Amino acid sequence: MTFVQLEYVVAVDTFRHFAMAADHCFVTQPTLSMQVQKLEEELGIKIFDRSKQPVVPTEAGKEIIEQARKVLSERNVIREIVQDKRGILTGELRIGIIPTLAPYLLPLFVPVFNKKYPHVKLIVQEMLTEYIIRRLREGRIDTGILVTPLQEKGIKEHVLFYEEFLAYVSPKNAAYKKSYVLPQDIDPEKLWLMEEGHCFRSQIVNLCELRKASEMGTHFEYEAGSIETLRRMVELNDGVTILPELTTLDMDARRLQLIRHFRKPAPMREVSIVVHRDFVKKRLIEVLKEEIIAAVPDKIRKNRSLRVVPV
Repeated sequence: MTFVQLEYVVAVDTFRHFAMAADHCFVTQPTLSMQVQKLEEELGIKIFDRSKQPVVPTEAGKEIIEQARKVLSERNVIREIVQDKRGILTGELRIGIIPTLAPYLLPLFVPVFNKKYPHVKLIVQEMLTEYIIRRLREGRIDTGILVTPLQEKGIKEHVLFYEEFLAYVSPKNAAYKKSYVLPQDIDPEKLWLMEEGHCFRSQIVNLCELRKASEMGTHFEYEAGSIETLRRMVELNDGVTILPELTTLDMDARRLQLIRHFRKPAPMREVSIVVHRDFVKKRLIEVLKEEIIAAVPDKIRKNRSLRVVPV
């Protein structure tokens, strides 16, 4: 039994396809298949049911794969200990981040991180929350940056900061005349929303109690794919949208005039770094967490969780 064989077994379980697992491990499919078969022969048990597509582990295989993940994880811990003792921080960190955070948070910390830790490679992918959770469990990413609380079994959440929700109001809208707004001040018929699947949309639905409105027959004519689209729709048309605080950092004076705060305690979204319970690269993730917190504006760091809107 070798570490390489265990890596191949875990890869097949992750991708449920021998060819894709081989590509991931940078070997040919025959090489990977032969090593998996050798391990099965050594153990005297079939790990995978090859008669099914996609390939699935056998009942005994599930336990072997779970243990293989633990063994590989502990091996990586040893490597981390050695690097830490030598004062070296190297390696790859695979990060999933939700689209409503990526354009606003990444520019704040990535340049500083890269300069400070030149031997660490950040591999960042934008993806929705459900895909981040899935890929964490599959071991295809190391950590996720998203909105919590999630209450997902096996997922650990470490809060980074809280972002205030702000109303972005067209001068044509009645709410524009108000100094502060309440959720009930927002007309659901004139609220621009993200498309289905975004946790940001779910939070706005909860904040503005739109389920009640939808039961009364309200419908939404347009759903945007990005926060930038929402901003432009408000600027060029009547209506309101809700923005997280980070999205307002680059606004000019004209756009800032369209911002309206909610009455205190202001609604917030909780932004966290999340990992799977069996995660490795602990030192890299801890450094990432420190650099993100240091990079966000002081006002955001001081926000408190008095009114976190549920996802």
